[in-house]
Amino acid sequence: MIDRATIDKIMDATNIVDVVGEFVTLRKAGVNYKGLCPFHDDTTPSFMVSPSKQICKCFACGEGGTAINFLMKHEQITYPEALRWLAKKYNIEIQEKELTDEEKKEQSDRESMFVLNEWAMNYFNDLLKNDPDGIAIGKQYFRSRGIRDDIIEKFNLGYAVPKRDALTLAGQKAGFKPEYLEKTGLCIKGEKGLHDRYAGRVIFPWLNVSGRVVAFGGRLLDSRTKGVQQKYVNSPDSEIYHKERELYGLYQAKKAIAKEDRVYMVEGYTDVIAMHQSGVENVVANSGTALSLHQIKLLRRFTQNITLLYDGDEAGIHATMRGTDMLLAEGMNIKVLLLPDGDDPDSFARKHSATELKNYIENNATDFITFKTRLTVENVDDPVKRSEAIGGIVKSISVIPDQILRSTYLSELSQRLGIKEQTLLNSMNGMIAKDIEEKEKEKSRQGNQEQNPETAAKPQFVGLHSIDEQTKEVERLLVQAVIRHGEEVIYKDVETEDGGKTNLTVAQYIAYDLGADGLEFHDPRYGQILLEAAQHSGEEGFKAETYFMHHPDYQVSELATELAIDRHQLGKGFQLKERENGLLQHVLHLVLDFRYYYLGNREKELLAQLKTSKDNYMDTMKEYMRIKSLYDAVSKKLGRDIK
Repeated sequence: MIDRATIDKIMDATNIVDVVGEFVTLRKAGVNYKGLCPFHDDTTPSFMVSPSKQICKCFACGEGGTAINFLMKHEQITYPEALRWLAKKYNIEIQEKELTDEEKKEQSDRESMFVLNEWAMNYFNDLLKNDPDGIAIGKQYFRSRGIRDDIIEKFNLGYAVPKRDALTLAGQKAGFKPEYLEKTGLCIKGEKGLHDRYAGRVIFPWLNVSGRVVAFGGRLLDSRTKGVQQKYVNSPDSEIYHKERELYGLYQAKKAIAKEDRVYMVEGYTDVIAMHQSGVENVVANSGTALSLHQIKLLRRFTQNITLLYDGDEAGIHATMRGTDMLLAEGMNIKVLLLPDGDDPDSFARKHSATELKNYIENNATDFITFKTRLTVENVDDPVKRSEAIGGIVKSISVIPDQILRSTYLSELSQRLGIKEQTLLNSMNGMIAKDIEEKEKEKSRQGNQEQNPETAAKPQFVGLHSIDEQTKEVERLLVQAVIRHGEEVIYKDVETEDGGKTNLTVAQYIAYDLGADGLEFHDPRYGQILLEAAQHSGEEGFKAETYFMHHPDYQVSELATELAIDRHQLGKGFQLKERENGLLQHVLHLVLDFRYYYLGNREKELLAQLKTSKDNYMDTMKEYMRIKSLYDAVSKKLGRDIK
């Protein structure tokens, strides 16, 4: 566990603009910053970050919170993992090594795998630099590819010795469990036990967007690849690595991508590395797999402009065509460049200076529609094949979300092919209509499944009794008052049973008033917040908003931040509505409203029980009369009709 003093030190050092900026391209917007929301399919910047409030919020989907909340949601990590991420970023020391069995058990599988992978990356890198075989074989291979030592360090390249259990033994000696050696994919379990996956290969570590080691790629050296089809071996999918969710080199490229407002997509590790060495750093690789929707959304956080950069052979053309409609549908502006003379980005970058490389790309890259037209339509005489090819291009245009861009491409295609624009437009509209129809059918199918009681979702709240929307809303407003003002005194010098006097804070008053009649919140998080706020609100220096936003229970922290964000709104001129009539009146009205809706619901439940069940009839009747009496009293006080 991380102690409170260290947590406070981490939070004091954290700047939310720096943290969010690691994952989202932010631009200044007055006193705040804005960018594309990473939590939904954002097309216009709706994600706001407030450096003064140290919170963020999307005004489209509602997601947001503190730096901790952001990291937990974005990286799908736990509260301690988010703290460790921030501690590493701000150079705050937290002991990470596994010392005892008890400490090991406290770490999650994910965290153990991350720690192991980082150790393995350093292990492979050390072998490359210091082991005789690493220097003579591994380092020589990289030098034969023209890779400088500074680039080797930038990408943490490494070498695995040929001995089949070298890493296995070294990992166990360092204290890592065999199960994690297997789970990460570093080792393979065979009939004779564990053995190394990457023995005798040069190593390319994969870092995720936040810089954590998630996987490895290992390449056989040139002398061993003759007649071998599988030159590369990559990590299998695991709890921390899914190949369709990662892009090689993104961590090293993300700042350059944001600065240049463009990303170059290549196929392999050495393509990325060679271009970095040539001075072009805004480049990533999908390593030969088809682009996934997640990868596209990941890139779109940094830029909408992508250039597909492959060699000009059949494989390169095929790689260019894969996933392009998904890119267009996600609003990406695609350019394509196929390199000449059998070159790939690796070999081409090594032959040219950075200036020559940039100029060649700028002068020869074409938009995707032009590329596809040249490739599939021009010089094709067969009418059927030509018609199918044109239909394919129109289909690609139809998925583009920007209507003006769609119209521009359609007009250009009409002029290029000598086909009436209206003909192409009719065809495209038919495709769009068909796509909408298919989506509606799918939506209808999902709706039918949700109505099926066997597949219906469980209710949001698990509490004592049923709850309607009005009660939910009043409960939320009450807890919001506790979060915002829980420590503020609203009653002074209240006489106690022993003749003394005390002050009552917002949290203490609400807890006392509801507790007097045994009324409880339906959402257990609300009850926890009220209890803790009432207990701590008399303490010197206690501030409910700060306390709960940084609460170790993520569910509590998430809720508190959400309620606090509603208050700030990250904008100018926002007035707190509860201040219009004073905090005391605001709280009193909320408590009365809560009682009214809560007791009304409970009365209906008990009456239904009396009509349908004879079990414990007298006890139920007594409870019904008690609740009805309370409900009538509240109704009278609110000036509402008594039933």
